[in-house]
Amino acid sequence: MTMVKSFAGGIMALYSLLCRNAKFSLLPNYQAADEELFTYHYQGFSNRSIPSSIIRRFVERHKSAKTGLLIVTLFGACMVISVGVLTPAISVLSSVEGLKFRATNLDNSIVIVIACILLVGLFVLQHRGSHRVAFMFAPIMILWVLAIATVGVYNVIKWNPRVYQALSPYYIYKFFKDTGKDGWVSLGGIILCVAGTEAMFAELGYFTAASMRVTFSCLYPCLILQYMGQAAFISKNFSEVSMSFYASIPGIAYLTVTFVTTCLMSLIINLVWHKSLVFSLIFILFFGSIELIFLSSSCMRIPKGGWVPLAIAVVFLFIMYVWHYGSRKKYLYDQHNKVSMRWILTQGPSLGVIKVPGIGLVYTELATGVPAMFNHFLTNLPAFYQVVVFVCVKTVPVPYVPLQERYLIGRIGPRSYRMYRCIVRNGYKDFNSSEDDFENDLVMSIAEFIQLEAEGPRTLDGSVDGRMAVVRTSEKFGTRLRRSESAFFGESSSSSPLTSATVTSSKSATLQKLKSMNRQESIHLNNRPTVHFELVNTKYKDLHVKQELLELVEAKDAEVAYVVGHSHIKAKWNSSFLKKFAVNIVYSFLRKNCRALSVGLNIPHICLIEVGMTYHV
Repeated sequence: MTMVKSFAGGIMALYSLLCRNAKFSLLPNYQAADEELFTYHYQGFSNRSIPSSIIRRFVERHKSAKTGLLIVTLFGACMVISVGVLTPAISVLSSVEGLKFRATNLDNSIVIVIACILLVGLFVLQHRGSHRVAFMFAPIMILWVLAIATVGVYNVIKWNPRVYQALSPYYIYKFFKDTGKDGWVSLGGIILCVAGTEAMFAELGYFTAASMRVTFSCLYPCLILQYMGQAAFISKNFSEVSMSFYASIPGIAYLTVTFVTTCLMSLIINLVWHKSLVFSLIFILFFGSIELIFLSSSCMRIPKGGWVPLAIAVVFLFIMYVWHYGSRKKYLYDQHNKVSMRWILTQGPSLGVIKVPGIGLVYTELATGVPAMFNHFLTNLPAFYQVVVFVCVKTVPVPYVPLQERYLIGRIGPRSYRMYRCIVRNGYKDFNSSEDDFENDLVMSIAEFIQLEAEGPRTLDGSVDGRMAVVRTSEKFGTRLRRSESAFFGESSSSSPLTSATVTSSKSATLQKLKSMNRQESIHLNNRPTVHFELVNTKYKDLHVKQELLELVEAKDAEVAYVVGHSHIKAKWNSSFLKKFAVNIVYSFLRKNCRALSVGLNIPHICLIEVGMTYHV
């Protein structure tokens, strides 16, 4: 499983590296401010001073090229998944089959049972964390490597001391000259040596680069000795060769992954490292031709079992692409139907509804504009919180985003509207913080933005989206508000201002049950330390700034609610059958069975407000 994560992670990392250096992503949530991240570019590399290459301009202008690149990347990742499905089971089974050489009376059913027990044990340990499994197996791997090296030396000395001559490239030519087509077909088995070496190298990914170099330098000679020993033994005992392992795993899944990696790497050489197109072509022609020779040999095994990893990969590719297609259509629908700024300005600072104390965090995938969900909510329930923050959580194509660069803060509409925008930029390896940390960081960031906006050049009132600022990089960040913690224990005496009146006056058993559940959850939440903010005793040149900060602090102390969309995606009535099947059945099924947004963002149920929306894409 570690090898699978290393392979798939490597392919997706290469694709993300391409997306951050060129506009190859199909999701239109790119922002120029993302390129200012410290981890966005390699040190010394920047796209601004280097002219765009021919490949980059071609892919950026043609949507079909972007789609093709995405499909190739997903197919490579799906082949990794198929390897992960087959390799653990067959590897363990092949290892246990070695018992039959000594225990000749051992039945095949017993071998299968032993293999299943080992597999279950390995996957149970995997739940504890791959790093712990790797730490436990480290001494086992050391003993095993030393053992196979010793056995290899013994076989070379006993059976064929001249086998070392096989290291000479001359015997590659001689092998194909003597065997012809049969030698070409055997390449599918030879690639398993490379796959095994790569698997061992992938297991070292938990350690530092220096330790990986030292360890791999010691492991590789041991593997060479083992392979030489096997060759020496087979040269004198050809009837003892067992083909079960070679016949079970057609070496095609590995080769497809390596070929996809080579293709992506050639693009990175040109687009990321800014080498010449000729150098990139030489790279893919040299390594790609070698891999294609091996791949063509492995294709001969497709009728004899090679179709299994291909079938598994196609199924996962369909699932992944449908998910991407549905998510992109939903984003484009939100972008096309977002609320116009003219409507917001017409409603006035109150937005034509009753304002209640608190902060309303409206989650949206849009990086600009106001989502249609907000208008839908106000139409059905004409009340909202006095401070509104539109939160967009997006994943940028970098592994990690430093905390001081994670939040982009801006303003929507005039100052009197108290509407802000927060774009949370996470790397694909970052973890979401708890809701308490996020709320406190958000309040501190908005307070810093209000101060920076007052100190710097002012934007015009009524602008659609004001300037976005990375406020945590300010030297004065954290000095605008004083933060204090207090422990409060006891039962909550209030509920959400938007729902308390409705629930109290209703005699519905369901609503009363929900109220009881919310009360129990509020008791649990109130047993945690409460964070309070207050203004630092400083003089404000602009009293409006002080008033805005006071309202922000009071709203935080009153309540923080999370408003998320509960969407249903449907294909339009005039869509094709394939689109209806993909959107109405497959994508809807995936959305119903995937982790909810509130769970992924660690949002407590008592603070959650869901808004139902139907999308016709």
